Formats: sequence, C-alpha cells, structure tokens
Amino acid sequence: KRLQTAVYNAAVGKGATVFGYYVDDPERFGIVEFDDINNAMMKILAGPEKRSRVTLKKDLYLTAVHEAGHAVAMFNLKTHDPVHQISIIPRGNANGLTWTRPVEDSTHWTRNEMYEQIVGLLGGRVAEDLFLQDISTGASNDIERATKLARNMVARFGMCDSIGPISYDGGNELFIGRDYQSTKGYSEKVAGAIDDEMKNVIERAYKQCREILRRDEAKLHKIVDFLMEHETMSGAQFVQCMNGEEISASGDVSLLASFNDD
Repeated sequence: KRLQTAVYNAAVGKGATVFGYYVDDPERFGIVEFDDINNAMMKILAGPEKRSRVTLKKDLYLTAVHEAGHAVAMFNLKTHDPVHQISIIPRGNANGLTWTRPVEDSTHWTRNEMYEQIVGLLGGRVAEDLFLQDISTGASNDIERATKLARNMVARFGMCDSIGPISYDGGNELFIGRDYQSTKGYSEKVAGAIDDEMKNVIERAYKQCREILRRDEAKLHKIVDFLMEHETMSGAQFVQCMNGEEISASGDVSLLASFNDD
C-alpha cells in the first residue's frame, strides 16, 4: 500500500498516469523515475524535507554527532540491520535520520536481537554525552522506544532470567469516578523487580554502546565531518568509512537502490 501511494505521489509530481490516476496538467507531464519514487517513499515514511527551516550550525553539528552515534553503534552489532543512509536534513518531526534496511524478512525477534536494538537506539544519546559533554531532547523518542523494548523483554516475553518465563503484560480496567483506569495484575514487589530488571537492561546496553563509540571515536568524527559538508551519507560511503577506506564522492542513497540494476 505504501509503495502504491509513493508511486502515485511521484506521478502527481510529474503529471503521469499510474494505477489509474491521471494528473491533468500537460506542463508537469514527465517520466516517473527512481528518484521520484524514492523521494515520495521518504516523504511517506519520515515526512517532507524541511530545508526552509533555519537551523543553527551548532544544532546541525549536534544532529550529526547524534546520527553518527546511532550508525556506528549499529555497525558494530551483529544482529542489527545494516545502515542504509544517514542524514541531517530535517524531515517531519526529526532533525536527522539514520535509516536501516533489513537484509531478510524475519517473523521472530530473539532476545539478543531485541537487546541490540536497544544498544543501537541509545547510540545518539551516548554520542552526545561522550563528544559534546552535554545531552539534548533529541534522544527522547529513542529513549521511549528503548524503554518499551526493555519492558517487553522483561514483562511480556519472559526474557529475563530472574523474573522467569512469565508474562506480566496484561492488566484489568476498572471504572473509577468518570473514567477507566488500568490496574496491574501483579504485586508491588513484582513491579519493583520488573523496574529493576528494565533498568539493568538499559544500563548494560548504555555501557556497551559507550564502549563501542569510544573504540570507533575517530571514525565517528569522520562521519560527522562528512555530514556537515554533504548533509547525507549513503550506506556504501558509511561502510567505506568504517572499514578505513577513502570515502567515494557520491553514493546511492535511494531506498530502492537494490532494484536499480534489475
């Protein structure tokens, strides 16, 4: 459905006929190309580019450090999807983005995969802390997602040895006063144990992420410098940097890059 919407949006920009839609504007008529579809896909997934937004250089640098932190952490995690693109161009509500693309489809997540997702999500906050000696609100969504993953590991999927293979995810709703409120189906002692284990997971992931970024500090700063100059780095350019190779002048940053030769 998203691909159909993307192709339609790309067609609207060129006045083409796709999936039965037609834009009656001869001056805008043209051929829908990969770049058009890619731009439409990115707009759907992350929102439109906001190049008109006036962004201070210090904020761009913070975003570059943040996104480079995500990317470097993800590169060093065996189960994490590979980095496809890094950008400091604002889109939607995000100041920057680090895109990943799965190599293969999977219907299950293992405990280690979920844990390494948390490590990757903390990369931006850890990079700010390490290399800017300060932290920002830019990591708010990352922290929310990491916390939710940690809670699911501990309380929903039974992946914590001390808690055991028990699900504490469910609760009951009671009508109190004028509204329904959720109640826990377990004791305060169990709630405390869940909180402790969630904190342990997050702290362990934070420590591991910190070690990764310290080890690859020079490469991270090289990525930051590249982003400050070019705004966007392709997955191929990123791998070149992480492998200590010279970064090529251009790289395919299309979400459809793997289809270009078909």
